[in-house]
Amino acid sequence: MLRWIMALVFFCIGWAVGAKPIICLDPGHPSEIGPGTRGKRITELEAVWLVAKELEPLLKKEGYTVVMTKKSMREKVTNKRRAEIANAAKADLMLRLHCDHAPGESGFATFFADRQGRDGKVTGPSKEVLQRVKPMASAFHRAWGEGLAGSLEDRGLRTEQKTAVGAKKGALVGSIHSKVPSILVEMAVLNNDGDDRFMASAAGRTKMARALLAGVKAALAADPAKR
Repeated sequence: MLRWIMALVFFCIGWAVGAKPIICLDPGHPSEIGPGTRGKRITELEAVWLVAKELEPLLKKEGYTVVMTKKSMREKVTNKRRAEIANAAKADLMLRLHCDHAPGESGFATFFADRQGRDGKVTGPSKEVLQRVKPMASAFHRAWGEGLAGSLEDRGLRTEQKTAVGAKKGALVGSIHSKVPSILVEMAVLNNDGDDRFMASAAGRTKMARALLAGVKAALAADPAKR
């Protein structure tokens, strides 16, 4: 009997050691900010949901556990609640999918918190999360960009201070309330005709999902807490 118990214990230990990370996939909007932006061919709401639903099975195929922040495209979830879902799941990475409206710009960009912000009485993210997310975001952007080379312009790796909300609060609300590493991506600029056309095409969204998968893998490999 003891032998069987010990065998079970070692099996569980082995399973835990080999367990794949948990990814919280967050298709942005609608939130308290609104329904998102739109292009001539596709809305941000549609684009992020379709890419998320294509990325989800790719992540699962790699063995990752995937937690979605909403169950349907038009489900409204506040940014604070999105972070709470990632926290409850103890996600190794929260990936927030968005599309941008930026006159005169085109392409994709990656955003991460480089300092603590404040939302009401909450200050965050923690110093530990800040130390983790910087190298993760850098590795993510590099791998993601390689996957999109030749299709969209690279707008770079940016801090959340470069966003309207981040400039006021220090970081985005989702990051302030997040207890896990959080990376936000602007997949394209939908007021740019070429970007809009790319996101409206099934081939473009497939390429985006596969590039995001490469970014996730790179980010997790760069997590200082896992070394």
